[in-house]
Amino acid sequence: MDFTEDAFVLSARAHGDTGVVVDLLTEGQGRRAAYVAGGASRKMKPFLQPGARVVADVRARTSEHLGTARLEPVGEGPSALFDDPLALTGLAAAAAVAQGALPEREPHPGAFLAFEALMGAFILPEVWPAVFVRFEAGLLEDLGFGLDLSRCAATGSTDDLCWVSPRTGRAVSREAGEPYAGKLLKLPPFMLGAQAGLADGDIGDGFDLTGHFLEQFVFHPMDRPLPPARVWMIDKLREAGRL
Repeated sequence: MDFTEDAFVLSARAHGDTGVVVDLLTEGQGRRAAYVAGGASRKMKPFLQPGARVVADVRARTSEHLGTARLEPVGEGPSALFDDPLALTGLAAAAAVAQGALPEREPHPGAFLAFEALMGAFILPEVWPAVFVRFEAGLLEDLGFGLDLSRCAATGSTDDLCWVSPRTGRAVSREAGEPYAGKLLKLPPFMLGAQAGLADGDIGDGFDLTGHFLEQFVFHPMDRPLPPARVWMIDKLREAGRL
């Protein structure tokens, strides 16, 4: 099975003396692993970092075989963020979440586009954490576990939605949820529309929300924890006063 597509590098690990096995996220082919000859060289290492964008020319005997790839870099990639360690931490976390959540050889074009949008947001320090939360919500939706934030699960109202049921992922209005506030997840307004601003604590609430459902529906069934890179990112955002 052969294809040539734009792709993002999610990870690269050494294979043999000079090669690497890369995990790629492509729009049409989903997440695919491939062997890159000479990938361990100093010349190639910069565009084999998580988040690097490449054009991948992949050749494999069948869709089930590992295959080999030739990669051509596109743009600056992670090097554009070298002066922003926090953004690099977020980039590594995004790659780890995508790699851990998405099944291999299964097209998820929505996840690719969400990842692409997030990569473009990392140059905006005040914006990317909120985009990251939206990326995770989009990933859940693309995997079939989308949150239903359209109306209150108890009353059907579309007004004053501020909670989410941790069991069903459905929104709950302030009035209906108040008696159960201690058992519900907070729904930050920015997750309901792009026009909503960000208040203190909203980003943290957003990560708590998407993290809960990623753990419950995606990682726990695979007997895996949430990626350590995501935990590290949230710790760093908290230390920086961004949560």
